[in-house]
Amino acid sequence: MTPDARARLEALGTVLRAHGLSAWFTPDGLHVENPYVDGCCTVHPCTVVTVEPRAEDAGRPWFWTSWRHPVAEADRVADAVLALKGLLDGTPGTAL
Repeated sequence: MTPDARARLEALGTVLRAHGLSAWFTPDGLHVENPYVDGCCTVHPCTVVTVEPRAEDAGRPWFWTSWRHPVAEADRVADAVLALKGLLDGTPGTAL
């Protein structure tokens, strides 16, 4: 993980925790979990977020889920928080 990617994920994690989600670093990226909702395959809905270039956006850095779904541009933390909260709200069919 590059220092820039880690800094972006740290910023995202800080805001996600302020919104009540759990977020911590793993070797694969930022693990994000909604501790208030029961999961289907895990105890709580979760994903691992990474920062990688998005070819369709001229290679700019984006946040990505562990399912390789783009979340938001890496400089748009508020958009990423809204998207991840929706993804992890426990409602079927809300995946990105």
